[in-house]
Amino acid sequence: MVEVFFYHLFYISMNRYAIIVAGGSGSRMKSSISKQFLVLGTKPILMHTIEAFHRCNNINIILVLPVNDQKLWEELCDKHSFEIPVHIATGGKTRFHSVLNGLNSIDTTKGLVAIHDGVRPFISKEIIEKSFESAQQNLSGVVAVPLKDSIRRDVEGTNKALNRVDYKLIQTPQTFSLEEIKQAFETEYQSFFTDDASVFEHAGNVIHLVEGDYKNIKLTTPEDLIIGEAFLKSMS
Repeated sequence: MVEVFFYHLFYISMNRYAIIVAGGSGSRMKSSISKQFLVLGTKPILMHTIEAFHRCNNINIILVLPVNDQKLWEELCDKHSFEIPVHIATGGKTRFHSVLNGLNSIDTTKGLVAIHDGVRPFISKEIIEKSFESAQQNLSGVVAVPLKDSIRRDVEGTNKALNRVDYKLIQTPQTFSLEEIKQAFETEYQSFFTDDASVFEHAGNVIHLVEGDYKNIKLTTPEDLIIGEAFLKSMS
């Protein structure tokens, strides 16, 4: 019991960060403004996402925004009286470079960092905490869910059924030891870096998965907004 108590004290006293990446456009959403600024319920999607991390204790939030969106964000914060403190980092030409800028804004290598999509507003406090716990114990905690549908591998006109049990759908947050993820990002960008876990793995590290939630969807298309509104109503 004493060991558990001291472990808990050590865990909550560690530096914890969340890098929220919000560099998406509105093209797939068929919107003239960036999708993270579209209104969900009564406020922009991005504000819901930030609130999800603010509900957790002891997390310093870093918001990565394209330079051209930063003034709009300030205006939206004034309009919605949004006062949760965040540090702004400037986005890069790819998600990899945006996350790198977010990591570079953290002036220590000691602690843990969760990296999350700005348009995943339905992430729960419980899953965020589980990802941090996994990263504390295993250096990584990447949120994932099982596939629901059957899948086939389709290459050059030939397709073959695969066992869906062997595959996972990867979500965010993807949470890591700050020292190890910073080292992993000390590399050149590669086209197969589709998420932060792929960068971490490329550096020779092991990915540990954390059970996610099917509600933790990425709002990317107009259909997703309809689903998001339904989720929001069910939570009220």
